[in-house]
Amino acid sequence: MKPAARLTLFGVAAVTFAVIVGSAVADIRPNDWYADFVNRVTVPERQITDAVTAVNFDIRGFDTLGEEFIMFASVLGVALLLRRHRDERDGPPRDRAQGRDIPPPSDAVRILTVALVGPVVLFGIYVVAHGQVTPGGGFQGGVVLATAPLLIYLAGEYQSLCRLAPRWLMESAEALGAGGYAIVGAIGMLRAERFLENWMPLGRAGDVFSGGSVALIDWTVGLEVAGGFILLLLIFLEETLVRRDPA
Repeated sequence: MKPAARLTLFGVAAVTFAVIVGSAVADIRPNDWYADFVNRVTVPERQITDAVTAVNFDIRGFDTLGEEFIMFASVLGVALLLRRHRDERDGPPRDRAQGRDIPPPSDAVRILTVALVGPVVLFGIYVVAHGQVTPGGGFQGGVVLATAPLLIYLAGEYQSLCRLAPRWLMESAEALGAGGYAIVGAIGMLRAERFLENWMPLGRAGDVFSGGSVALIDWTVGLEVAGGFILLLLIFLEETLVRRDPA
């Protein structure tokens, strides 16, 4: 495609996008009734003290399911774009250009990153488990958990990261998390109720096991988000560090 055609196509797309977004923003009005409804039903009917989690995984849980699969499809697209071709083979994890060898981490970096792995994992689990009680949940906790393998990479080498977080395991975790969300919703239908019906005991507001199936959905989302981000890290590091030569 010629540069002029590219600019023309970009201009048309940009103007169309600006008109659509501008009209949508101009039509935004505060919905006080929605906020009042959420505050009114979250604790007495859902036994959830975090209104954001109640909205994401209960009141509009079907929309969040779509958002989760958007991330799933995005990670899948990156994996397809950066996949190894048939005429390529992996080489040593170093750059062929002179002067581009990656220096080993210093002792201070090793000690600090290794010391942070345990607290980061515990904090990520805490955020996922307490999503229905305090601000947090599967999305936030999954991102926190995904930083632990990054710390492992900073403390060691690419091979160490691959041994501790193999790609097949991260792919399985992401798929299991995305599918688990849909399975939790389908169980509600199997009980002759609606999709994503809250079918587990609601518990008591303020407890870790409150919120019914919302707590279970938090764990599936955390698993999918953590697996997806770690998989992206592995893919990008493989593309950057692993030399690929024609077979």
